[in-house]
Amino acid sequence: MHETLYDTPSLVIAVILFAAMTATVEVSYRVGFRRRRAPDDAYTAHVNAVQAALLGILALVLGFTFSLSLQRHDSRSESVVEEANAIGTAWLRSQLLTTTVRAEVQEVFKTYVDARLAEGELTAVDHDQKATYNVIAQHAQARLWALAVQAVRDDPDEVRTGMFVEALNEAIDAMDRRDASFRRHVPEVALLLLFGTFLMASASIGYAAGIAAYRPSVVTHVMILLIVMLVFLIIDVDRPRRGLVMVNMQSMRDVQARVHGVPLPPIPAPAPRR
Repeated sequence: MHETLYDTPSLVIAVILFAAMTATVEVSYRVGFRRRRAPDDAYTAHVNAVQAALLGILALVLGFTFSLSLQRHDSRSESVVEEANAIGTAWLRSQLLTTTVRAEVQEVFKTYVDARLAEGELTAVDHDQKATYNVIAQHAQARLWALAVQAVRDDPDEVRTGMFVEALNEAIDAMDRRDASFRRHVPEVALLLLFGTFLMASASIGYAAGIAAYRPSVVTHVMILLIVMLVFLIIDVDRPRRGLVMVNMQSMRDVQARVHGVPLPPIPAPAPRR
């Protein structure tokens, strides 16, 4: 499903939102200024009550959306670690296989982990490359499973082949879970509701200032700027492939180094006793 906001850069959304909220405050101020009346405490109290209610709804929706985006980010980070652990376990257990398939299994694992790491480090606009690496990973999965079936036929020992098949199956499932977690994000409807609440709250602030015959203060624009910054952070955290906050792929790099046989760093010498 195509979502316009998800494909729009976060900075562009933030700038448009800031301009829209500022313009809404100004327009509603002028409307309120033209409709101002003789001092009426009941009417002023009514407007202030509505304004307070809208600001309360704004805070509620903003907090809910921010919490949801953080949960999505955490689940993506956990899925990367989970897949790296699953691949690492399957790689270690491949050493239990007989020599007839062991070498090819370990070679295919190199291709598989390279493709999964490369796919995870692509940005949101690299659609063609992402599709290419997904196809490479799927072919590697199919070859690994075929080799696992062959290993079971050649050596039906449950200790050697059974443990590898179980680990390989977990690695395949982990790929699906990671891909699913990367596709999940805050629904566009929730963001549109959030933006609509911002505009209504801005309108109430400007109108309340207009009927009181005073222009919105600098504090009002500071509040708008703070809201826009929070919205930028929400959208940035919610997008795993673009922006300032990216999902850390270090666990996948570590398992890639292990699969490719990169030697471990030397054990540091113990510090001298004092």
